[in-house]
Amino acid sequence: MDQPVEVEVAEDVPIVARVAGIDVAKGSGMVCTRVPDDSSPNRRVTKLWKVAATAGALAELADHLVCQGIERVVLESTSDYWRPFLYVLQARGLTVWLVNAAQVKNVPGRPKSDKEDAVWLALLAERSMLSPSFVPAEPMRHVRDLARARFDLVEDRTRVKQRLEKLLEDALIKISSVLSDLHGASGRAIVDALVAGERNPRVLAGLARGRARGKHSELVEACSGRFTEHHARLARMLLDQLDELTGRIETLTRMLDEEIQALPTPSSPPTGTSSTPAAGGDASSGPTGDDPAPVPSPATVPQMYTSTVQRLCTIPGAGPDTVRSLLAEIGLDMTVFGTSARLCSWAKTVPRTVQSGKRTSRGRTGKGNRYVKSSLGLMAAAAARTDTFLGARYRRLVKRMPKAKALVALERSILVIVFHLLSNPTATFTDLGADYYERRIDRQRRTQHLTRELAALGYRVQLSPLEAA
Repeated sequence: MDQPVEVEVAEDVPIVARVAGIDVAKGSGMVCTRVPDDSSPNRRVTKLWKVAATAGALAELADHLVCQGIERVVLESTSDYWRPFLYVLQARGLTVWLVNAAQVKNVPGRPKSDKEDAVWLALLAERSMLSPSFVPAEPMRHVRDLARARFDLVEDRTRVKQRLEKLLEDALIKISSVLSDLHGASGRAIVDALVAGERNPRVLAGLARGRARGKHSELVEACSGRFTEHHARLARMLLDQLDELTGRIETLTRMLDEEIQALPTPSSPPTGTSSTPAAGGDASSGPTGDDPAPVPSPATVPQMYTSTVQRLCTIPGAGPDTVRSLLAEIGLDMTVFGTSARLCSWAKTVPRTVQSGKRTSRGRTGKGNRYVKSSLGLMAAAAARTDTFLGARYRRLVKRMPKAKALVALERSILVIVFHLLSNPTATFTDLGADYYERRIDRQRRTQHLTRELAALGYRVQLSPLEAA
């Protein structure tokens, strides 16, 4: 018989007396309030009405909810339509929770309508059966908007690069088969010359720079195509579009750095996180014990945030662009998440456990924030090729699981490191080394295990130290 297991259950979950649930749509929202009945304390009064998603109507709604003494307002995350409701109601001083649509999905058998959804939201909020989603403060939302705009522009630039390569393939110009980067110094010089009217393959190959000069004969063959005036006109348009997008990306990068430096001073780190080593590195050079790290003075805030990007860039695989994108999504105040496990769970880098009877299996990690997943994916793919602890961890994991799964595990390790570095503004990253696992091996136990295996295969083993041999 299995031993009983003690499980903590929140038996006395407080009932929120005055709640409001809002089912959000593009042009309107269905509002449901539940408040105690003045004539009978055991009864509750439910009211439903529709409100337009305009500034004036939302301001009137906020005033009405404040007059009603509403303690908690719950919004369902529907596209971007929740934003005006959240911003206006929060500015009025109301406590607003944005909840995941998957958590408030109506149970089967109930009718599906805007009114029923609003009532369901209010009932769940009343019984504290919901958890709020992470919505950063307004200064961090500005940083997030800039980072996402930059991310989208980079995607657009990548599409234009692919269109240009497709155009060159149509013209039988095989530069990308010889050069590793078509849009590097050598590739751009050759393409500009083609657009300008140069058609001699040897002249074009002579424009190569650096190490590409050693591929002169291959470049001559690659430039011997049928590049016509029609291709030149289209290539000129694509190159101009590339230059324009590159300029906008650089402008957004400068604006992003300025917004990061203008952020307010973060709160103190969670208790006990200042000296906890990160998985894949040590967060050292900071306070030790359970004392939180000191909050920096306002005069040192810009320098601190500039150094934050530099400190995170010391993580293997991390670069300034991916670090900025990641910081814009998770913020700089780790007290919002509390622990690294919660941050990893929010980012969907850990699989959920599915247990039924004696069978325990791993569920899917989930989609998560696509900007966070993109940044972590780039960092993990780069770190997997390094001769560091993270690279050794990837090579260790990939032996027993698919590559994609091993990369997600590496993303989690990187996110844990980021959490500890952000929790302590004075901490620095120290790599554990590619030989970390080898140094932790118990040599005597390993020797006995291998000896038993050889004996089981029918060999008589006699060991002698290498120095004596």
